[in-house]
Amino acid sequence: MRTGLYPGTFDPLTNGHVDIISRAVKLVDHLVIGVAMNEQKKPLFSVEERVAMVTDEMAPISKASGVRITVEAFDDLLMKFAERLKADIIIRGLRAVSDFEYEFQMVGMNTFLNDEIETVFLMADPHHQAIASRLVKEIARLDGDISKFVPQSVARKLVEKFGK
Repeated sequence: MRTGLYPGTFDPLTNGHVDIISRAVKLVDHLVIGVAMNEQKKPLFSVEERVAMVTDEMAPISKASGVRITVEAFDDLLMKFAERLKADIIIRGLRAVSDFEYEFQMVGMNTFLNDEIETVFLMADPHHQAIASRLVKEIARLDGDISKFVPQSVARKLVEKFGK
């Protein structure tokens, strides 16, 4: 049984995240989506709202792939969370070279903390490479069309949040 962990803040969940999750299930028997609490990023949605948004979108992927997908919030060191889950791999999505530079540093540090857990990078689909949660929030705040960037249910929650 191979367990993978896909961590992120998911504030909000984007189609880019969904794409990575849809491909990550090909690598594992159980995928845990770790929703980071990370208050330093000043999330728009509470951790409970983010967990609910991600959970709502996972059922079709789990059913289609036959892979068990669970969603859990965490607020501790990523490697401690991964160890607690008995994760074999950490899955990260890459959109651009700038993502790689940051992730390269993180892998180095994480390997020092636990060299038994591998990090696997999945390149974002070209259709999703420009999508960033912070940009989606800005477009939604300014009453722009976000339907190409997030699942419908997430778009509705963003519209509600900004009172549009």
